[in-house]
Amino acid sequence: CGKVFSYRRSLIVHEAVHANEKPHICEICTKRFVLKGSLNTHLVIHTKDKPHTCEVCGKAFSHKGSLKNHLVIHTKEKNYECEECGKGFSRKINLEEHLTVHTKEKLHACEICNKRFSRKNTLKRHLMIHTNEKPHACEVCGKTFSQKNSLKEHLMTHSNEKPHACEICSKRFSLKNQLKRHFLIHAKEKPHVCEVCDKRFSLKEGLKVHVLLHTDNKPYACKICGKGYSLKERLTKHVLIHSNEKPFVCEECGKRFLLKERLKRHLMIHTTVKPYVCEMCDKRFSLKSHLERHFLTHTKEKSHVCAVCSKRFSMKSHLKRHLLIHTKEKNHWKDQLSSANTLTLGEKFVSFPLV
Repeated sequence: CGKVFSYRRSLIVHEAVHANEKPHICEICTKRFVLKGSLNTHLVIHTKDKPHTCEVCGKAFSHKGSLKNHLVIHTKEKNYECEECGKGFSRKINLEEHLTVHTKEKLHACEICNKRFSRKNTLKRHLMIHTNEKPHACEVCGKTFSQKNSLKEHLMTHSNEKPHACEICSKRFSLKNQLKRHFLIHAKEKPHVCEVCDKRFSLKEGLKVHVLLHTDNKPYACKICGKGYSLKERLTKHVLIHSNEKPFVCEECGKRFLLKERLKRHLMIHTTVKPYVCEMCDKRFSLKSHLERHFLTHTKEKSHVCAVCSKRFSMKSHLKRHLLIHTKEKNHWKDQLSSANTLTLGEKFVSFPLV
């Protein structure tokens, strides 16, 4: 490469870089190094000794070089600017990594599943999924994570801290991912489609759960009435019907609910927040289900049909009320039949004139 050295020993060490010789091996993780000094520096990671502390934020580092790199964050000097989007970086290596976003080059491929990544570090983190390596453990509940950021987010659930707020309905979340998933409700984006009935879902998890409804496999059966369910969660909810237990209480009006989801929906009535707007008349609603029911008044769609008389209704609740008419009629005829069956013996043997 033409690089010049003052000492012969330095040249010999440098030539090992081109030869790709890495004679120095870490006994703990078997990582290999060209130089013994690099191995010694690496070993500090395993000892967890972090003697170099940042005077600004108190963060500790194993190596002095890592502390120097970190200090640039506090100086806010961003001398390296991306020509594509204008984003500034403190270090050249960060700019180089960022540039792969624009080129969309994904040079680093996973040998197990062939998924490609633009950054080597992202590939390393991804590999932990396959190895099931989870070195970061929660000190509160013992749950382990493959990434440190995931552990940090998880710790929020124990502290009840909810720093991520929805700009539309002000609902707060512990994790950023929870906020992203929630935001899809407002965005009305439903990219996941059921191949059986074409029902659309905002989240992939929602589609997975829904697909089980189309299968005949219902392994979870109620011990009281024998009703079967595809999902264990549905059976758990169903069992509460038999117990008549309503553990979820509204603090505003004292109304009790069987399920937590129903209490959450009910609470929207007490709040002034009405995020769901009708596109036809601009009327606002607290709950999405209320907006959907209201929208049928504009479309005049009557999808709910009475099985007895074929009368159609726009809302399921209207059909239910209508069905009571038929049940009353049925009960009336039952009464008539029962009264006929209880006639006296003399009334039953009525004589008819001979013709």
